[in-house]
Amino acid sequence: MRHSPESDRYTDLADRRLAAVLRQEDLAELAGLSPFERLTCRVHRRWLYECIASPLHVVPVAGYRWCEDCATSATVTVDQLLHVVSVWCPQCGQTPSSFATDQIVRTCRASMAAAHQPHTGRFARPVALAVAQSA
Repeated sequence: MRHSPESDRYTDLADRRLAAVLRQEDLAELAGLSPFERLTCRVHRRWLYECIASPLHVVPVAGYRWCEDCATSATVTVDQLLHVVSVWCPQCGQTPSSFATDQIVRTCRASMAAAHQPHTGRFARPVALAVAQSA
């Protein structure tokens, strides 16, 4: 059963900003936001940049964390100090050239920015857009 965004699904999270953004993105997803555009992960209940390396984030059909040439999952590393996100194939050593790879880099960088932004109670999407536009 899918949880309602209004439910108390995130009340146990110590990071109240994360909980608020998770709820807001759940609602936005119901209204049409692509799950690949989220700054948070509802499965891991974390900021996206914190769990993007999980095998659960590999979606071959969408090319998400996937090297089409090698038919294998791509590796993602996140340098939180430099705000650098790298995606590469462990077999060929290349960065998969795809919209999905660009999307991973953009949303992970936006996720880091949102996580470190002072909590205002507002939705973090403007931060994501600002980061995406500056990339």
